[in-house]
Amino acid sequence: MKDKSLIEERIKAIRATLPQGVTLIAVSKYHPAEAIEAAYSAGQRDFGESKAQDLAAKHKLLPPDIKWHFIGHLQSNKIKYIAPFVHLIHSIDSYRLLEEVNKHGAKNSRRIPCLLQIHIAQEETKFGFAPAECMKMLDEGKWRELEYIEINGLMCMASNTDDKKQIANEFAAVQQLFKEIKERHFASKNNFSIISAGMSDDYPIAIEHGSTHIRIGSSIFAG
Repeated sequence: MKDKSLIEERIKAIRATLPQGVTLIAVSKYHPAEAIEAAYSAGQRDFGESKAQDLAAKHKLLPPDIKWHFIGHLQSNKIKYIAPFVHLIHSIDSYRLLEEVNKHGAKNSRRIPCLLQIHIAQEETKFGFAPAECMKMLDEGKWRELEYIEINGLMCMASNTDDKKQIANEFAAVQQLFKEIKERHFASKNNFSIISAGMSDDYPIAIEHGSTHIRIGSSIFAG
């Protein structure tokens, strides 16, 4: 594990660069509970995991006031591990998955907050709705019958490239889609307010284009 004081320093340094209203999610996947405790001692409370069973195991070990964000590709048969407590699922990439989360929300008597993942990168390996597909799903309106989910915004990952203009264009496209969806479907819903975009290498660009939640792993925990 990285030296505890180094993790604390990195958390504080990143926070110092963030505008008011931007939430830092420390991406703790692949890192042990001890590393999360070091970030926690620096005041960090939002953590991101990409495997449901890992998230559930860490939830049992660590302080109860941690807000756990699920940020990976979510399989239907793994929802049960996180449904009782997850703070926010960032990676809803199909209507079918939204239905499955709703079922587990009903079983746990809680509305589970979710983000719709938008596939904006020029890479086939990434998941998510195409922008037009996302709008079509919302326009069809069946999601309004799902009583145990809450759609709180959008998530995206930009292309893995050094071309900052391309990254900016991708984040700008998601920001525009967010505005259109907000106006069309959530104009009176204050909870539709999140754009989860930006990681260690591109989060300043994401913030310039409306990101409210950034997901930082390597800049905090890496060697």
